[in-house]
Amino acid sequence: MTGLAGSIIKPEGASRIQPTSTEELDGLVNVLSEFRQAWIDVNIDERIDLLQSVIENARTVGAAWVAAACEAKGISLDDPVAGEEWHAGPVLTIRNARLLIASLESIRQTGHPTIPGPVTTRPNGQTVAQVFPADNWDRVLWQGYSGEVWMQPGVTPGNLSSTMATIYQPHAKRTPELALVLGAGNIASIAPTDTLYKMFVEDAVVILKMNPVNEYIGPYLEQVFAGLIGRDFMGVVYGGADVGSHLVNHPKVDSIHITGSDKTHDAIVFGSGPEGAARKAANEPLLTKPISSELGNVSPVIVVPGPWSEKDLAYHGENIAGMLTHNAGFNCIATRIVITHEQWNQREALLDAISSALQATPERDPYYPGARERWEHFTASHPTTRTHGSDGGGAVPWTLIHDLDAEDPEHTCFAVEAFSGVFGEAPLKSERSVVAFIQDAVRFANETAWGTLGASLIVHPTSLKDPEVAAAVDQAVADLRYGTVGVNVWTGLGFAFMSTSWGAFPGHPLNDIRSGRGVVHNTLMFGEPQKSVIRGPFRQPLKPLWFASNKQAHKIAKGLVAMEAQPSALALAPILGAAVRG
Repeated sequence: MTGLAGSIIKPEGASRIQPTSTEELDGLVNVLSEFRQAWIDVNIDERIDLLQSVIENARTVGAAWVAAACEAKGISLDDPVAGEEWHAGPVLTIRNARLLIASLESIRQTGHPTIPGPVTTRPNGQTVAQVFPADNWDRVLWQGYSGEVWMQPGVTPGNLSSTMATIYQPHAKRTPELALVLGAGNIASIAPTDTLYKMFVEDAVVILKMNPVNEYIGPYLEQVFAGLIGRDFMGVVYGGADVGSHLVNHPKVDSIHITGSDKTHDAIVFGSGPEGAARKAANEPLLTKPISSELGNVSPVIVVPGPWSEKDLAYHGENIAGMLTHNAGFNCIATRIVITHEQWNQREALLDAISSALQATPERDPYYPGARERWEHFTASHPTTRTHGSDGGGAVPWTLIHDLDAEDPEHTCFAVEAFSGVFGEAPLKSERSVVAFIQDAVRFANETAWGTLGASLIVHPTSLKDPEVAAAVDQAVADLRYGTVGVNVWTGLGFAFMSTSWGAFPGHPLNDIRSGRGVVHNTLMFGEPQKSVIRGPFRQPLKPLWFASNKQAHKIAKGLVAMEAQPSALALAPILGAAVRG
């Protein structure tokens, strides 16, 4: 890996809201610190009421929240792409709160959350819990999809329940804690759902610092969390790195959670400049407080050779392209490397299908600071670059860099997260069998692609009829060292389902943090998850929300606000109607 491995340092966004003063920060920290024990003393019934207020408030302010996000990102409210802001903002915040309520109701009745699917054991003894669909409404909306949480070694079906919701177990030792959540600047639901996890799963009161890039949603989150803020269990503050540094080092802040860059994480933990680099090399952190994190990924998609039809190629061309173009490419789980078999006779046809999908995708405002510079860094010396859209005036055209040398483990496209509208394709130079290609691709994903947040495999159902290929795919899912593994689907669904765990594969030391430590979402409150596995149809009959050609995405996502807030057949009907027309 090069010294640049990980995420490129992103320029700090310009603040639109007056930064919170040091005096105000200290005053808020003092108050929240005093209410740490009071939060622990809030019983389950009260917590359910507070979560219900989050749902009701998010539903009330949802339209204004989305309007602010669309204005900031240069999106028209009647453009289908506005569906991203409905779904990635109010919808997922509401879903997270609703599923936490379901878990708390189960804890009240049985002592632990109720797992909605079977708990099984893999041949190696690993315990697996099916957590999605979470209920019958999910089964209707997500036919053919499933989600599992695979547990860490030592967890068995017999002791699984004792590892869940540990703060709610009788005689649990509950330590008062004030957590600082450093919110991300790209996806609107990250800050609120990170906050909900720290509060309702880890028992902390929270001070949430908004990122300057998307701090415009802060006032809406203040309304969403009004019930918690009004009781001095939570607060929202604004400002840049100086505000974050003050809070990180405040003696009354007990722990930290960050969603963002590994470079920001390292600056917090070890300090900046040559001295920080030396401390990191020696693994001598300045920070002595616990820190959890979700820090991005060079997300690989493994394409298993198979007998694909023209419709299959067109579908997955758009599927792979949509994994990049969602949110203008500013996602930690955006596709960054497509791993193909060089000898597959349909490889070029797939690349053409990806290009066609990118060409048909409207350009997006590169709202995240430094996007153009990052794009130029990746495309400067690659003659095998396909660009789609205008190139000038600060624009970032959708870009596929193909025919990368998979034998170069330090290649920028493998070692660095682009965080813009660019990704690469790495053909593995092997003439061996499909099974061997799968094994080679897993090795490449584990050892060459940077990060461990999420990886996907795409495999034709006919291929899976070969017992050897089916066994190799199953072993690949087990062997991929990623926090979320998708089969035929974008691993971003692992973020969206909420009942699945979301975070890096466990085991990273502080001085090699990669995609981070710990998990969020995880609404069933598993104490020792290893990874989540998401499966879906090879071709879904209804167009997925992340497909840029879905002309009903804004209507579907807007309808999901009511559906997630209070599921019913009445709320479901317009969603299905729009999905059929999508």
